[in-house]
Amino acid sequence: MAFTPRRLLHGTPRLLNAASAEDACHELFTRFGNSPISTRSQLLDANQLHLLNITLNRTPTTSLPPKDGTPLPPGYHLVYFTPSIQGNELGQDGTDRTVNPMRPFTRRMWAGGELEWSRASGAALRIGQIVQETTKLISAEAKMSKTGAEMLVVGVEKTFENDSGIALTDRRSWIFQKEITTPIPVPPRPMKKPFVDLGTGEGVQYRDFRQSPVSLFRFSALTFNGHKIHFLPEWCREVEGHRDAVVHGPLNLINILNLWRDSRGGIGGGVAPKRVQYRAVSPIYVGEDYRIVLKEDTGGNESQAELWDCFGKVGMKATIEA
Repeated sequence: MAFTPRRLLHGTPRLLNAASAEDACHELFTRFGNSPISTRSQLLDANQLHLLNITLNRTPTTSLPPKDGTPLPPGYHLVYFTPSIQGNELGQDGTDRTVNPMRPFTRRMWAGGELEWSRASGAALRIGQIVQETTKLISAEAKMSKTGAEMLVVGVEKTFENDSGIALTDRRSWIFQKEITTPIPVPPRPMKKPFVDLGTGEGVQYRDFRQSPVSLFRFSALTFNGHKIHFLPEWCREVEGHRDAVVHGPLNLINILNLWRDSRGGIGGGVAPKRVQYRAVSPIYVGEDYRIVLKEDTGGNESQAELWDCFGKVGMKATIEA
């Protein structure tokens, strides 16, 4: 059955007296205040880690799930504590609306954030642990986009606590733009450019990727993420102005962290940085080649990572502190 923009956007009433970005910020703080948005406990089960490793092609199909006590590799917490809401409560674009501002600012994008791991003895997240996740609203600011449109930048903080205390603090920044009422046209595909020749210089490593529809579907399933830009090409092209399905920002972050720990001999999962700060710059699309470049600064305590698409554009930047 063919999809049309009108059908895909069906059920989106126009707002005659829409809230301003300032109003939406005020409403968020009124709704959540200083109280946690949510507090949940969950078992870090081996099967979820095993399926993520298979999705990332890091584990042979014939391998067994990891044993209890196996360290959770950095970034892999993103496939735990997934949204637990029914499908009819999702936004029109398939996103979790738990922290959404009031309409019309319902179009969410993951802009970046910071992860910080505890160095305390026994604090590492491990398979078999019962972990508590606490989510708080930490910021909400009214901003203007490059095109002059109102938007919100919302910050949330998630802490992950085991028997030894807080093991990981995850701060995320989300951009909320106005909902789509008129389909956005797809821009022309840019000309391909060869990746920059990095040579064999010391302290520089890279890894090439191309995500398939299957890998995006599997990552969406593991994260229980219903966002349509990751698996519904019709929605991408006919509504949001993307040329194809968009690779998940968290998936790219995990691959950046995997390259970093592999460079330090941590393939088994026992190596974690002290902190990583990252920022999504532009989308990466399914079926297109891209490269993650890792450069270690002099002294070896800090590394810079950049993700480049095959058109010469940066998709994500990260600073990793050992």
